[in-house]
Amino acid sequence: MPKGASKRPGKVSAAAGAARAKPWSGRFGEPVDALVKRFTASIAFDQRLARHDIAGSLAHARMLAAGGILSGTDLAAIERGMGAIGAEIEAGTFAWSLDAEDVHTNIERRLTELVGDAGKRLHTARSRNDQVATDVRLWLREEIDAIRAQLARLCEQLLAQAERHAALVMPGFTHLQVAQPVTFGHHLLAYVEMFERDRARLADCRRRTNV
Repeated sequence: MPKGASKRPGKVSAAAGAARAKPWSGRFGEPVDALVKRFTASIAFDQRLARHDIAGSLAHARMLAAGGILSGTDLAAIERGMGAIGAEIEAGTFAWSLDAEDVHTNIERRLTELVGDAGKRLHTARSRNDQVATDVRLWLREEIDAIRAQLARLCEQLLAQAERHAALVMPGFTHLQVAQPVTFGHHLLAYVEMFERDRARLADCRRRTNV
């Protein structure tokens, strides 16, 4: 997967690309009001999908080329352009445009600026809804993996502390009342079980996310 957006959101400019019409504004005779632009734009928070958008687009372009729909020359241009875009985003120099509304259109327009008509042909046989769903699922898989890894490290530390305090007696509680005595180590193991259950549920969630 090529490098792309970092966790840090990039600066969104209201001026960048302002002369371009929105994809859905063809029937309007006047420019879109600035308030509407801010209300409908998602770029402030969907920038985090940039790396996944690039990865999905590259996979789509290679599929089109494998099927004879996209030429090898166009594929090479798209790969080169996406690599440059990913580097710009990683460096924080990518010019995010509020007028382009979302991460998908921002990247698509920049690609066309860099490689010309080859960038326009990338959208062949793909709807924007497909693209959004793919990006979100790729992002979810990565986030799930990160959370599961963090939980695993937490469980390791809890197990170490449970072993260290295996003989430390503490009161158990039920309905806020002191109940039978337990060890602190055993108490910590209860949390390990809960977190391991969460990890299993997240693993199942990741499997379903792949569909």
